Amino acid sequence: MPAIRTVFMGSPEFAVPSLDALHRDERIEVTLAVTQPDRRAGRGRKLQSPAVKVASEDRGIPLIQPGSLREPGIFERLANESPDLIVVVSYGELLRKSLLDLPKHGCLNVHPSLLPRYRGASPIPAAILAGDAETGVSIMRLTRRMDAGPILAQRRSPLDGTETTGALTRRLAEESGLLLPGTITGWVFGEIDELPQHEDDATYTRELRKADGQVDWREPAVQIERFVRAMNPWPMAWTTLAGERLTIHSVRVGSDAHRSERPGAIELEQEMVRVQTGDGIIDLERIQPAGKKPLSALDWARGARLESAPAFDLPEEQRPPLIFTR
Repeated sequence: MPAIRTVFMGSPEFAVPSLDALHRDERIEVTLAVTQPDRRAGRGRKLQSPAVKVASEDRGIPLIQPGSLREPGIFERLANESPDLIVVVSYGELLRKSLLDLPKHGCLNVHPSLLPRYRGASPIPAAILAGDAETGVSIMRLTRRMDAGPILAQRRSPLDGTETTGALTRRLAEESGLLLPGTITGWVFGEIDELPQHEDDATYTRELRKADGQVDWREPAVQIERFVRAMNPWPMAWTTLAGERLTIHSVRVGSDAHRSERPGAIELEQEMVRVQTGDGIIDLERIQPAGKKPLSALDWARGARLESAPAFDLPEEQRPPLIFTR
């Protein structure tokens, strides 16, 4: 039986294990990879290639980098591949109807949540922020509605309450690669029935912005600890002290329930830097002053020569929710 002709669309590091898994599978032929253009990033504003571009070039997979899938000639280029299937993993652009209808077996998408929970742009930090006991990856058939297509397969992954978004992203990327090849072949060979999503159970997430990382010390300590992990590595949790920004890399929930009436109040005690929250205490572990390297919170506090009764600033505006329903 001929290999399944597949066009792969993806951009960040999350997509690479899926591309690798398809490239290694003899039942599947990745005839073309489609990824975003190189873009300038970092302090030096140097051009950086998407991870999928680097991976495709290393594996000898033909590659294109359109600025948009609507560019003249792009649809024709994809149609020339005569794809049996298009696989989309964190590509960064919605597919219009003509592309959805192009492959014989449709377009499949990998989404890092247990759909219909956490549709949208930020499902991984959302699971951490909500304190979920598990998350996972879903493979669905793409439709014109965002993340609403029928599910072909899911793989569950337990959470132990220590994961950062960065670490969980890497884990779910690997699990996506394990799930995808068998799902593709099962779908194409008619061995998998799609399962419609329950719309009543759907929740949504929005894209995170830099401003979303500001810690609101009026929240409970348990929620702030989750927040710090959810914001790592983007946009990173941060706070200010007298207007000076500090990036917060790691914290833990303190053993004391209440020490002050002032959320954000800082106290040095028993070689720890402790912060009062709206409910409980946060012990700071590792922070980073603006323009400097990360260091232990205790070393920072000793060097900062904190004045009497110091307190971190509170946000002036309420942060919009990351998770919502429609």
